[in-house]
Amino acid sequence: MEGKRFRKIGLGGTFDILHKGHEEVLRLAFKLADRVALALSTDQLALEIKGRKVAPLEERKRRVEEFLRREGLLERAELVIIDSRYGTSVEDPEMDALLLSTDNEKFAEAINRERAKRGLKPLEIVVFRKVLAEDGKPISASRIRRGEIDRQGKLKAKP
Repeated sequence: MEGKRFRKIGLGGTFDILHKGHEEVLRLAFKLADRVALALSTDQLALEIKGRKVAPLEERKRRVEEFLRREGLLERAELVIIDSRYGTSVEDPEMDALLLSTDNEKFAEAINRERAKRGLKPLEIVVFRKVLAEDGKPISASRIRRGEIDRQGKLKAKP
């Protein structure tokens, strides 16, 4: 691929309910890099991070794969299942960047420290802002589950 900023960028998440915010960050990752190491949280890690149950891993993985296939991006993705927040970012010598949301930016320094301990070069950190719903608050699976918004971030009418 010509003109990509990175050879391989890492992006991790739960991808509980695939929504507009997920779709935009996935597209961004593939605009930035030739390949994307896409890390999906195990059900246990998702529970630890989110503090609630999420859709089963196989269902979440299938939805992400279907989206990537529709977008013509699946062949450039490396889907990995992770059971820690750092995933493969601390061990993959080919990875040269990491795409993180503003609320996960704090993990970047620790990841690069761990890479240094392992003799790997630091990752360039690219930070993105979450996509906002109509009300100016981030689109999230929990808001969708509560019936506040739809997958596109549109407010749902109160009954």
